[in-house]
Amino acid sequence: MGLSLFIGKMSIMESNFRIEHDSLGELPVPAKALYGIQTQRAVINFPVSGLKPWKAFIWSMGTIKLAAARVNSELGLLPPHIVDTLIKASEEVVAGQWDDQFVVDPFQAGAGTSHNMNTNEVIANRATILLGGQPGEYIVHPNDHVNMSQSTNDVIPTAIRLGCLWRLDELLLTIDHLSGALEQKALEFDDVVKSGRTHLQDAVPVRLGQEFSAYATAIRRDRARIEQAAIGLRRLGIGGTAVGTGINAHPLYHSRMISELTRLTGLQLVSSDNLFESMQSTADMLDFSASLRTLAVTLTRIANDFRLLSSGPATGLDELRLPPVQPGSSIMPGKVNPVLAEMLNMAMFHVIGCDTTVLLSSQAGQLELNVMMPIMAHNLFEMMQIMIGSINAFTEKCVLGLTANREKAGLWLSQNSIIVTALNPIIGYAAGAALVKESLQSQQNIREVALRKARENQLRHLKDGAPVTENEIITVFNDLKKLTLGGIFGG
Repeated sequence: MGLSLFIGKMSIMESNFRIEHDSLGELPVPAKALYGIQTQRAVINFPVSGLKPWKAFIWSMGTIKLAAARVNSELGLLPPHIVDTLIKASEEVVAGQWDDQFVVDPFQAGAGTSHNMNTNEVIANRATILLGGQPGEYIVHPNDHVNMSQSTNDVIPTAIRLGCLWRLDELLLTIDHLSGALEQKALEFDDVVKSGRTHLQDAVPVRLGQEFSAYATAIRRDRARIEQAAIGLRRLGIGGTAVGTGINAHPLYHSRMISELTRLTGLQLVSSDNLFESMQSTADMLDFSASLRTLAVTLTRIANDFRLLSSGPATGLDELRLPPVQPGSSIMPGKVNPVLAEMLNMAMFHVIGCDTTVLLSSQAGQLELNVMMPIMAHNLFEMMQIMIGSINAFTEKCVLGLTANREKAGLWLSQNSIIVTALNPIIGYAAGAALVKESLQSQQNIREVALRKARENQLRHLKDGAPVTENEIITVFNDLKKLTLGGIFGG
């Protein structure tokens, strides 16, 4: 909506609006809104997606403002009569009491000035009300008091770091739940010997439990990568203000902010060893995003395998049975689809797209600042939200209810000519290849062909040329489980 049209419409309902002023002039603001004119300008200027800030962003910004109020008070920089209300208003934002007042689109002014001012104005107006004033009166000022010793340039990257760390434990527990469920299935399916497949073609036998142990281990290793990447997020550049010099901040502000934020959040936080780097570089956020992308790729691969292994059932592999959670077709009665695996695919595709946005945004930094931080923040918080939700649903509604179709797995294995590989030490590669060719041509399974060849004295020992007996063939094929060496977890 254009500014003139907006003002025209506001005049119709003047009683519902208040007039606020800034360096560019005046503007109507909804009378009951806790945000102010700079937020209202952002709402008018950026009607892009209709999206609002993630809770993690609101919490982290409120936490920074609360810490700043406490530190600036301890340093004797704030007027004593506003300190208590400023702290209380900040605490209310941290508690989520005013989430509906955060209205700026993620696609906004570079660096996040609009979101920072949205936070400053909400806290200032709420504190003003607590002092007996009216919204817009600004007994507590958004810039002079709420934003004291701060710049958007050091607040926003600090908020991104805190917001990601805020949900880190929740994400890690979600990943642990999935890896634990996969390990449980690995043990449950350890007796199921089946055809391995490479290049989507028949390969040597493997136990279904071994396949699932690989899934569990891959997830655990991705978890470790995420935890390692999160270490970089713990370095805070708060107090660097505009470009890293700390202009307008007390010399003790930076160190005390680290201590106060650690106390408030319970997180392990440390001082950045170079505040200028903390202003210029978003590499720590990019590294964390990349670790989430790696997990997304692993989860996509596992979901794809689930869809293949459960395909059919009559005309597919049908070795894995996924829980039937809903009908699969509006036209085909009885059809049940692998919906949780499909959901996980879609969710992880979105996560990978978010990571691409973070990547492109990170490289777009110029000189002393990266101005793409608002969309980096939105995508990082969205990645974590989507991962937590989709992984939990996949674990609870799919993995824990999986069953193995032992009969179908055994059928495919019995028809798999590549198990002739087990005879390689006895008859050699060339003779084995000839058996496979004959098996495929005659449509007899490899065991039948090998036994017939042994009866006809057409198989010879590779070592000494002696005839291979039927008993030797039977011994090799009797227990195919012996062909799957190693325990499911590497034992």
